[in-house]
Amino acid sequence: IVWAYATTQVSQPRLFDKVRRLFDKVSSKVIEYRDLRSFDPQALSNIVWAFAKAKISEPRLFDKVAEEVIQYRDLRSFEPQTLSNIVWAYATTQVSQPRLFDKVRRLFDKVSSKVIEYRDLRSFD
Repeated sequence: IVWAYATTQVSQPRLFDKVRRLFDKVSSKVIEYRDLRSFDPQALSNIVWAFAKAKISEPRLFDKVAEEVIQYRDLRSFEPQTLSNIVWAYATTQVSQPRLFDKVRRLFDKVSSKVIEYRDLRSFD
């Protein structure tokens, strides 16, 4: 639902108040999770992208997602667009995550040294 709202780019103050409460609930629930391993890369991306697109900065939520990606995820399992959306969301909301950006940079250093155009990050070691 948060992704859909962010995608529509509707500007209705009364609706936004209700949707903002929904964003708050989503943020609280995600933060409450002990870990986010049950979320696939696309779900992690959709969450932070929706918040960024709706111009809602929730640093604790973004920290939780970043920690999951940094500690438990092999970035080669992410589709390039999914990874791009995550990086864009952090940059857009100005939530600082140097360790996340460093992990992404290391992957792209490997990838860019081997090919100019790629579709599947899993093929790179």
